[in-house]
Order: sequence, then C-alpha cells, then structure tokens
Amino acid sequence: MIFLLFEIMMGSRLARHSVGALTLIDPQMVYFIYLKQIEVEIFREHVMETTKYLFEPIEHDSVVDAVVDQIEDLIVTGVLKEGRKLPSERDMVELLNVSRTKLREALKELEERKLLEVRHGEGSFIAPLIGKAMTPALMDIYSRHPVAFYDYLEYRREQEGFAARLAAERATQADREAISKIIEDIDAAHEAKDAEAAQRADINLHSAIVDASHNTMLIHMMASIYDLTRRGVFYNRDYLRTLDGTGEKLRSQHHDIGDAVLSGNPDEADKVSKAHIDFVEKSFRIGKKQHKREKTSKKRLLLIEQ
Repeated sequence: MIFLLFEIMMGSRLARHSVGALTLIDPQMVYFIYLKQIEVEIFREHVMETTKYLFEPIEHDSVVDAVVDQIEDLIVTGVLKEGRKLPSERDMVELLNVSRTKLREALKELEERKLLEVRHGEGSFIAPLIGKAMTPALMDIYSRHPVAFYDYLEYRREQEGFAARLAAERATQADREAISKIIEDIDAAHEAKDAEAAQRADINLHSAIVDASHNTMLIHMMASIYDLTRRGVFYNRDYLRTLDGTGEKLRSQHHDIGDAVLSGNPDEADKVSKAHIDFVEKSFRIGKKQHKREKTSKKRLLLIEQ
C-alpha cells in the first residue's frame, strides 16, 4: 500500500490506474494523495524555471565550439602567436578528428572574431593580436633619443627578471629542451662569428624564457617588445661590444640565465636576468660616450690637417 501511494505521488501511470481500487478502501486518502501529487508537480515546474538558464542544450554544433575553444586556448597561452600558419585543413581534420565541414565552420568563426586571417592560396594564419607597440613615427623618435632606450631597458629588466623567476618554477620538460637548444644556437653563432645569428638566438632565448613563465599576459606583452628589438629599434650590438669586445661576456650571461632556469633556481634566475640587463645598459651608456668622443676627435683631426 505504501509503495502504491508513493507511485501515485510521483505520477506513475501504472499507479494512477490503481486509484480506483483505493477509492473502495478510503476516498479521503485518495483525495489527499491527489493534492500531494499537485504539489509535487508545482515544485517540479519551479525547479525547471529557476534552473533553465544554468544548463544549455547540447547540440551537434558543439563540435564546432570545441574546435574554436581549443584554438583559442592555444592563442591565449601563446602557443600560437600572431603570424603563425595553421596546418592544412586535411591535417587539422585528422589531428582534431572532426569533419572538414565542422572544421571550416570553426575557422570561419575564428576569422569573424578577428583571430584568424585567411589568405587565399596560402592558408590560415593567426591574426595580429595586440597590435604594434609603436607607430613608425614613434619608433623613429625612439631610435634618435637614448632616454627612450633606458626606459625600454628598465621595463625589460623588471619583466624579464619576473619571467625568469616564474620560468624556473614552472618550466616543463619541453620548455627546458627549447631553452637548451637555443643556448646551443648561441654557442654556434658565437663560434661562427655570425652577428645576425647571434642576434636571433639572443632574442629567441629571452622569448623562450618568457614563454616558460606560462603567464599569458607576459607572453603577449613581451612579444610586442621583442618585435621592436628584432626590427632593430632597440638593438645595437656595437655598443654591447664596448665592454665585451669578443662577445664572450654576453654568451656567458645567457648561459647563466639558462642554467638558473633549467636548474629550477628562481632567485638566481631573477638575479642573473637583471644583471644581464644592467650590463647591457652600462655598455650602451659607455658606448654612446665613446662614440661621441670619436666624432669629436675626428673633427679635431680635420682641423689639425688643415
């Protein structure tokens, strides 16, 4: 009897067919159960109303959202940086295990969100993410005014020290392998006396350490700074050689930074990173003064020869 009453309250069709049997036993009990059943239904409707915005229907199109989310996550974490070309559609279909139709829908969504650029005949590329740190006009001013360079170094000193500290704490095995490989590139460029390769390896090392910090804000902000450095706005290796004629000092400093990160020593990583920037600033200041002295001396020599 108790089981039957419960079934009627919960709306069981089989139980409702048994109500007639209960009327022969106790009509008032049947009426009581009927009222309880109404209360249960009202409560159920209330629950549905209050939670209808908590959950969303799962649709087949969620496959597209999953692809979009995965690519966005790679962008946010700095794995895919601006200008990076995505694999071909054929490769991505296989890697993501989705249909070509769904992949194209996802890529179209990313393009509409201004995260992808589709270049016909070339493929899909990560769009510019944070813009350029400076306009060409401002870059030109900075290149002519040394005070701007000191501000640049001051900013880098703090950010790279922080990044190195985080990298020493957070670097994964893959991060360590990347840093080790770049240090080998630095050594190879030094031995070959290849200035361009040395510059590329220099910037790549600092960038790899920032990536190993796994701080997405640092990764994207410093990417803009390193872009200026790559374009020569804040890079003058001649001045760096003022205190380090052979480049051995710079190579040693880069080894120190890499070793501190690879060994997981955050305090040392912070210390040697900042010491490196201090050395660069000192070299630049002395180099500028030396350059001015040389110009003055040449002018004196011209007068003597006359």
